[in-house]
Amino acid sequence: MSIKVYYFASLKEHVGSSEHELDFIQSLTVTEVWLQANAELVLPRNTLAAINMEYVDWDSLVSDGDVVAFFPPVTGG
Repeated sequence: MSIKVYYFASLKEHVGSSEHELDFIQSLTVTEVWLQANAELVLPRNTLAAINMEYVDWDSLVSDGDVVAFFPPVTGG
């Protein structure tokens, strides 16, 4: 199974890339996606996650072909 992982705003600099492609054997949660894609990086506090352009909880399951995106917290002004 394969998914695309995207990072936006300051997370691109934190991760050092704007995207990854991740292959896996069994279903993963969003948390497990972060850990597999970024094993050596600490997850920044208050990071938001989305699957297929919908915000989700970190225990949501990711399926083959999904697009997972990580965002820093959004602020207005």
